[in-house]
Amino acid sequence: MTTQDRNDMENRVEQFLQDLRLTNAVCYELVQALRQQILSASNSTDETVQEEIKYGGILFAVEQAFCGIFAYANHVSLEFGEGAGLPDQFGVLEGKGKFRRHIKLTTLADIKNKHVMHYIKLAYQGL
Repeated sequence: MTTQDRNDMENRVEQFLQDLRLTNAVCYELVQALRQQILSASNSTDETVQEEIKYGGILFAVEQAFCGIFAYANHVSLEFGEGAGLPDQFGVLEGKGKFRRHIKLTTLADIKNKHVMHYIKLAYQGL
């Protein structure tokens, strides 16, 4: 990826966030808190979690996408493309599709109460 491509992606993410902040401050705060956790998922300086705007949300990837954040009117959804394969120790994954699962969040407290970082790490390590 070129520096220009990386800059374009960063600008698109920033524009998405600014638009969200203006239209839905509660979801904006949730998205920002989730982003911080996801971007810190890498334990290595060799791997950087990249983000891009796709499908109306923010997808996160190292070599391939491992999760995404999507903002709706009354909640934020943390989605896992291969979530059906994640062990659901805390019983918070929703969805019945063949592959995808998600965690619905409505408050900042949900991030801790629904053990979000546990699932982010599982999805990240599953790459």
